[in-house]
Amino acid sequence: MPPSVRPNFQTTYILEGHSKALSCVRFSPSGRLLVSSSADASVIVWNIDAESCRHQRTLACHDTGISEVSWSSDSLYFVTASDDKRAKLWDVETGKCTQTFTGHESYLLCANIDPKDNILATGSFDETVRLWDLKSGKCIEKLSAHSDPVTSTRFNRSGDNLVSGSYDGLTRVWDVRTCRCISTLLTDAAPAVGYAGFSPNGKYVLSATMDSTLRLWDYQQNKCLKTYKGHENTKYCIFSAFATTCGMWIITGSEDGNTYIYDLQTKKTQQRLSGHRDVVIAVDAHPTENLLATASLEGDKTVRIW
Repeated sequence: MPPSVRPNFQTTYILEGHSKALSCVRFSPSGRLLVSSSADASVIVWNIDAESCRHQRTLACHDTGISEVSWSSDSLYFVTASDDKRAKLWDVETGKCTQTFTGHESYLLCANIDPKDNILATGSFDETVRLWDLKSGKCIEKLSAHSDPVTSTRFNRSGDNLVSGSYDGLTRVWDVRTCRCISTLLTDAAPAVGYAGFSPNGKYVLSATMDSTLRLWDYQQNKCLKTYKGHENTKYCIFSAFATTCGMWIITGSEDGNTYIYDLQTKKTQQRLSGHRDVVIAVDAHPTENLLATASLEGDKTVRIW
């Protein structure tokens, strides 16, 4: 489908099972599984195929709410980050915790596994980013990254760089090998950054800020290339995602209960997905199929597949 053709997503499944607000939803790299996390401290693993979306397993993962989930590249493991100040590594097949990452001084807001499945990056309300050896569980680096809570950590596709976002209004790109900041992205008003991540080709950074704006950055030039507006985001850390299976789109949740799909190049709203009854806090795009997943807060507590 050429980028100029509008998407036409419709709800195909509504998934229920969490007892509190959703926090994150992630397709596995294989595309066969979906995981959802919640303030109820649990994760649900869903089996996805061409004809159905079925509950596979519910895991009581932490003592308090979970903020984010990240898959390993082989889809055999995922990490959960929690308000209990810990991250945990889970075996999908057995449902058992195989590693616990302890050291942050406040609750975790984000976690991401590098593409080589060697390093875990976590961000916390304690204003630091920590890098962990995924196998041993040991902290290998502590970055005093920001002056406010860290809301987002994401590796690029090679794992050489890491991007972090924060309530301090800064989006920073780090050289993972040297742990040095190589770029700081900042607007004049410096609104809080709720999400930051690399584009699929690793050349750009997408930041979501609490002035209801998405920005696409050339981080090597410290230059904002495009802005996307239409959604509402002034209060929550809302996930965004790139969708490339059927066009070139940017997907974001919104505090008005909708999901917005922007054309990457023209910046225009291509579709607005309605159906959730509360803030759409999390979105994700399937790696190979033309599918989206969205998740909502306490007034809704569902995941929708589109």
